[in-house]
Amino acid sequence: MKDKQLTRRDFVGAAAGVAAFTVVPRHVLGGAGQTPPSEKLNIAGIGVGGRGAGNMQALESQNIVALCDVDWRNARGTFKRYPDARQYKDFRVMLDKEDKNIDAVMVATADHCHAPASLAAIRRGKHVYCEKPLTHTVYEARLMAEEARKHNVATQMGNQGQAEDGVRRLCEMIWAGAIGPVREVHVWTDRPINGTNKWYWPQGVERPAETPPAPETLDWDLWLGPAPVRPYNPAYVPFKWRGWWDFGTGALGDIGCHAIDPVFRALKLGYPASVEACCTLVNHETYPVAARVSYEFPARGELVPVVLHWYDGGMRPPRPAELEDSRRLGTNGALFIGDKGKILNGRLIPEARQKEFGAPPQKLERSPGHHQEWIDACKGGKPAGSNFPDHAGLLAQVVLMGNIALRPVLKEDKYFGTKLLWDAKQFKFTNVPEANQFLTKEYRAGWGL
Repeated sequence: MKDKQLTRRDFVGAAAGVAAFTVVPRHVLGGAGQTPPSEKLNIAGIGVGGRGAGNMQALESQNIVALCDVDWRNARGTFKRYPDARQYKDFRVMLDKEDKNIDAVMVATADHCHAPASLAAIRRGKHVYCEKPLTHTVYEARLMAEEARKHNVATQMGNQGQAEDGVRRLCEMIWAGAIGPVREVHVWTDRPINGTNKWYWPQGVERPAETPPAPETLDWDLWLGPAPVRPYNPAYVPFKWRGWWDFGTGALGDIGCHAIDPVFRALKLGYPASVEACCTLVNHETYPVAARVSYEFPARGELVPVVLHWYDGGMRPPRPAELEDSRRLGTNGALFIGDKGKILNGRLIPEARQKEFGAPPQKLERSPGHHQEWIDACKGGKPAGSNFPDHAGLLAQVVLMGNIALRPVLKEDKYFGTKLLWDAKQFKFTNVPEANQFLTKEYRAGWGL
């Protein structure tokens, strides 16, 4: 079967120990595009500490043949787990040397390196699994979708929750008319602050003045990749990079592709007509501590226009009157408001309405598992549920548009603070030309797309 016939938070479990490298590489077996379903894929990982380590464990039913990470201390657990995999610090070197040995690549670097690493693999004809939010910019997300389709490779974004049964039941409830036409949705998260009032990562802060030396195990220049050069500081790595404009995508980028994904699927959303934001103080270094972003989506066929409100930093929507006194909104959640009722976190409210409605007719096939979807697609099966051309590319673009509405205007040192009107055909904001500069970014020499 041809594996390139496609047109298109941690829910991982450890599989069996890594299998020995005993299969003949794909390029030897009848040419490119020939990977029988029974054959194991040869997979390489780029960014294999932290979240990347979990992804590699979820993929270890296949052959793990090469590993790349700029911080060998952070990646030491993964290196130890797969001692036969060849180790690299520069993904460009790995892709050059391993080109004939690998079928597929997992990318879980910091956000600013997602597109350079993924596109380099896609253009070599490698299947790609890339962590959310897929890319650092809106343009990168569109380009990733286009290139994946052009090179006919199997792809999957790392929003693992999309494979859960609950997402499918939510869609089926809404499609069955449980709350009638949906005109408003609220989605919220506590990040960057967790429920104990501790920071997941810093936001709303300025660049640190201290310039300590980087650890010997970290190649700081490679970690910066396409980003502007700045001195190393532990305020950035590991994990804390999420709150910095140059490296991460803030709370919206971190959680939006998880939490907004069910909204996209249930309401069959496309590009918004507009996006508008309000937030706490924002600067040129980090995302604001808390924000609300509102997207207006036009009618889609028989589906009515809908407004999607996103909240982070502990902000939440008003408590619905239908919610019982004994129940709370929670620090993370989603509320769908329709003409005939409301759904909170996948259940009708009040609970009596849910019991009365029961289970909707099943219309969607259940998933074999998020990572398994991608493995199957790489071997010629149907496209994975969050593949780049058909779903993840658009979802990521829309999520990241919300961050543009938060950006400071460089000349005025203010965030836009106005509704940005989007023209999908022209791929630009029409009423605030200054906002379009943030659809993409400048890349350091040697790291461009």
